[in-house]
Amino acid sequence: MIRVALPYHLRNLAGVGKEVTLQVSGPVTPQAILDALEVIYPMLRGTIRDYGTMERRPMLRFFACGEDVSHQPLDLPLPEPVASGREPFRIVGAIAGG
Repeated sequence: MIRVALPYHLRNLAGVGKEVTLQVSGPVTPQAILDALEVIYPMLRGTIRDYGTMERRPMLRFFACGEDVSHQPLDLPLPEPVASGREPFRIVGAIAGG
């Protein structure tokens, strides 16, 4: 099982706690995780990735094992601790302001 940590606004929208667990078949990639997340929680479609381009929304970041993987290809396999469920895949809301 894959663990996914969600920011407050997405937890609130999906009606879940800080983490959700998902079953991902095949290689564990950000794309596979997001696909599975959107199937289970359809209300999240369009909030993490753009509907048309399927690219990450600019105010969200992805982290695996403490490393920012936001700008890596979405089909790049994630580290083994994330793939095995020992570490969560983190979706973090960016902070902006001046």
